[in-house]
Amino acid sequence: MKKQTVFFLVFVVIALAIVPLFMNPGSEFGGADGEAEGIISEVVPNYEPWFEPLWSPPGGETESLLFALQAALGAGVIGYYFGVKRGQKPA
Repeated sequence: MKKQTVFFLVFVVIALAIVPLFMNPGSEFGGADGEAEGIISEVVPNYEPWFEPLWSPPGGETESLLFALQAALGAGVIGYYFGVKRGQKPA
């Protein structure tokens, strides 16, 4: 791939991540769990969950840290797999 194409694609990815933050300043980007909980409580007001979590993180920062660690671990495993497969290619 040409360098220009790579730079263009990187720019597009960065723009897709940053532009929404400027389009809606001050808005809160919540997760799907909170949205689903709100919709379920509207549709079935007396709904009770089947079970409770075994452990809840002490704060939002801890939850974000665990999510970031999970994402980094997954990216590392995927990167390792592709690196091994590329290294196995005959020269």
